[in-house]
Amino acid sequence: MADMKKVKISDICNIEKGTTGLATAIPGIYPLVATGAERKTCSTYQFDSKAVCIPLVSSTGHGSKTLNYVHYQEGKFALGSILATIIPKDENTISAKYLHAYLQKNKDTVLVPLMKGAANVSLSIHDVANIEIPCPPLVVQAKILEKIDIFSGKYLIFLKENDIQLNLLNNLLNTILQEAIRGTFTSKWRKQHPELICGDNHASQLFVKIQKEKGQLIKEGKINKEKRLSPIIEKEKPFDLPQGWIWCRLGNISEWRYGKSLVKTQYKSNGKYPVFGSNGIVGYFDKYLTSKPSIVIGRKGSAGALNKSEMPSWTTDVAFYIEESKFINFVYLFILLKSLKIDSIGKGIKPGINRNEAYNLLVPLAPANEQKAIVEKVTKIMFLIDQLEKQIAERKELSEMLVQAVLREAFEAN
Repeated sequence: MADMKKVKISDICNIEKGTTGLATAIPGIYPLVATGAERKTCSTYQFDSKAVCIPLVSSTGHGSKTLNYVHYQEGKFALGSILATIIPKDENTISAKYLHAYLQKNKDTVLVPLMKGAANVSLSIHDVANIEIPCPPLVVQAKILEKIDIFSGKYLIFLKENDIQLNLLNNLLNTILQEAIRGTFTSKWRKQHPELICGDNHASQLFVKIQKEKGQLIKEGKINKEKRLSPIIEKEKPFDLPQGWIWCRLGNISEWRYGKSLVKTQYKSNGKYPVFGSNGIVGYFDKYLTSKPSIVIGRKGSAGALNKSEMPSWTTDVAFYIEESKFINFVYLFILLKSLKIDSIGKGIKPGINRNEAYNLLVPLAPANEQKAIVEKVTKIMFLIDQLEKQIAERKELSEMLVQAVLREAFEAN
């Protein structure tokens, strides 16, 4: 097929831009093709045919040239205004399914290089129209699709099994975190060290020390004085705590600070300190905002991606950060926040975390020495889970390479 004569897409297909606003579409009975994998719905339709749908904007934005999906759709459907549809002029010349298979396989070498723009990266219909593709006889196109369909069925089964394994690991991690903050993993430790959970080592005394530390920071002007949190009532407590533990508000034991703005052009790939945004590291910078290890919590956009930095870092204005404290174990606090699923409490179309709402969350505070014991046990388990997740990701990557090899063989062997 490499030596086969190629034809321009515009010579054998009609290309038309979508007209449906993805944010304003009224849900209905017709599929609405958007940029993502899942279809939305619409009350009206624009096309009634077999078609290939291509997003005209970068999948990731931020100046990157990426295209995650090329869609196939047939029947009556609506199309988002940031996509274009390619419809064969004569189905006896080229199959829409064949065209989709070819463009999906070659999107990174045929479509992505045509994308232009600095901040708003996009693909023009004119450039798509001038793409040349191999157009073998229909019988050859059918053979190629048959090979792809057989392999794709097996590949989909693999992907589902892969997702099941990841979900099981995620559920396991959630269970471990819940057991950790209930003191289940350290019940034997408490029996062996009763002197470390009572008297001056009781969590109530630790709570007093944390309050004194926060009071000093307020006095020094390093943090602002906050509204008094509501007292804890008995019916709020979701479960009984082990001996030596107490219930408190999240705001009583943590101080969330706002990050500072940083122009994206200031980010550097070779900077010394990581720059955190809503989802994690977005670049590097030559200066740091906090000199201490910190926990970063996204507050805008994805609303709450939770990250832990063991080194000085810069945190942008779309995130909060919590500096390491001498009175509460840094990793224990991270485990506590993960167990609360603090990264999923954002609400709305553009979810964001409300700090006052988060501060009122009820949390269990363990004695300082028991925090260390919890961290030691949970860290070991989380490391093993992380290794398993990496193995699953590696298998998926290898399978995707195999898919590409099979697709290449399917196209080139005919």
